[in-house]
Amino acid sequence: MKTIYSIYAFILFIILMFLALPFVLSSLLFGEEKGGNLIYKICKTWAFIWYLLIGIRHKTSNEELPNPKQHYIFVANHISYLDITSVVLSVNQPFRILGKYEMIHYPVFGWIYKAAVILVDRKDVKSREKSVRSLNAALNKGISVFIFPEGTFNESDKPLKTFYDGAFRLAIQTKTPIKPILFIDTHKRLHFNSIFSLNPGICRSVYLPEISVDGYTSKEVIMLKEKVYLAMEMGLKQFTCKD
Repeated sequence: MKTIYSIYAFILFIILMFLALPFVLSSLLFGEEKGGNLIYKICKTWAFIWYLLIGIRHKTSNEELPNPKQHYIFVANHISYLDITSVVLSVNQPFRILGKYEMIHYPVFGWIYKAAVILVDRKDVKSREKSVRSLNAALNKGISVFIFPEGTFNESDKPLKTFYDGAFRLAIQTKTPIKPILFIDTHKRLHFNSIFSLNPGICRSVYLPEISVDGYTSKEVIMLKEKVYLAMEMGLKQFTCKD
């Protein structure tokens, strides 16, 4: 039954993707900033309808709501392909996701992905430098950015993998507060080991209090990274214990 359900869900995903594609491509005519914001609204609608049709209910809990007038560097744990869906359903202000370059190779989805995210190939120095410039440009325009500091799926038995420095160095350089989000259930709905593990239920996102970077210098990237890591680790353990 789980296999049948998964096939049904992914067929719906593809149908909705093709329906969304003309709107995404049309949004590009409005320019990089306005068009990018429109693309995320389209993706949010796509995600909402898909979840509704497959019996997954997204729920955002807020220990501290983001200030809609403040831009942030959002960071989150990475445990499932559904994390991207949770991102667009959780964040209700203009933002851009830093995404892996490899994803553009998927047919059709890759076109939408390329239009929506700031791409980075971590193995390529020039690509990393270009992505940093793009992230800086977004923040300078008052647009938030979203980064998975683990870089890829956490396949360990620990709540989090080791974080890369990039998000925290960028936060200090641009004086942008960090807003952590926890994805509690996405791996239960779709485990990264198999696309046929999809199942209906709740997907919770939890906003943690923002972490200010005031007073931090470029020499204290590790200190800031550890502070965010501990806050997210404690939050994940807290919500795991509740379950």
